[in-house]
Amino acid sequence: MEHFKTLSTYLDYLELPRPEHPMLSVFNSKGDGHLPCPRESSPPITNDCYSISLKKFVKGDLNYGRTKYDFTNGALIFIAPRQILQWDSSVVFERKGFSINFHEDFLKGTELAQQIKKYGFFSYSVNEALHLSPKEEKQIESIVENIEIEYQNNQDEFSKEIIISQLSTLLKYANRFYERQFLNRKEISNNLLERFNLQLSEYFELGLLQEKGIPNIEEIANKMSVSQRYLSDTLKKETGKTTTEHLHLRLIDEAKNTLLKPNKSISEVAYELGFEYPQYFSRLFKKKEGISPTEYRDKYKLN
Repeated sequence: MEHFKTLSTYLDYLELPRPEHPMLSVFNSKGDGHLPCPRESSPPITNDCYSISLKKFVKGDLNYGRTKYDFTNGALIFIAPRQILQWDSSVVFERKGFSINFHEDFLKGTELAQQIKKYGFFSYSVNEALHLSPKEEKQIESIVENIEIEYQNNQDEFSKEIIISQLSTLLKYANRFYERQFLNRKEISNNLLERFNLQLSEYFELGLLQEKGIPNIEEIANKMSVSQRYLSDTLKKETGKTTTEHLHLRLIDEAKNTLLKPNKSISEVAYELGFEYPQYFSRLFKKKEGISPTEYRDKYKLN
């Protein structure tokens, strides 16, 4: 399975133009006709980016995780970092539509970095594209046009704040539309990774990192009614990563946002994330990200 760590390498793979911003790209086409996918087919791939796309598919399958995305009545698609994508040579979609791709680090240090994780439509358990009425589609397209204008014309100190605000508004509208579409419908997911991540989210949101330290994988497996060995083996087979590796990814993700909060030392961040020794946190962070927590903070801190 191929993984793309940067937005540029991901777009290169899709044979799309390099982005104007290293962590953000906006494509908005109003043309007519049909287009095949940039590549005729793809092996399973993952990347570190969020994607929001309005595409009307004519035919073909997009595999999302272990299920197929259902485009029967919809076209607005949401994909989160490190989720598995695959498509075949039959995919054809209408030329008209937009695609916003942004690296997860683009959100670090903002309220949206946490809020975006609460939107269920970025989940594997929702494998149905969102159907928009003509009025709803115009509302979404209007927001996208504002993002596109800022993206193309005003790369100054205010640009990121304005774009983040517009993205937040877009997602709030999408949440309203999804609530309407999925009203009284119970989504059931047997995907172990999804269930594992839900357990971790609950653990983090209850403040148990500070109270009990880093989650015990055996306890999480028990709550999921599976054995620790089965959970680890299945995730390894499905994603190429063990439960410990997935746990570390979530901890590093939490760390990235916490590091950019003002007036917090590296030691405070480590203890807040459940690490007994700050040195262990720093070693893990550098191993996963290639730079130390201090270097990350200096590189991405908001001015």
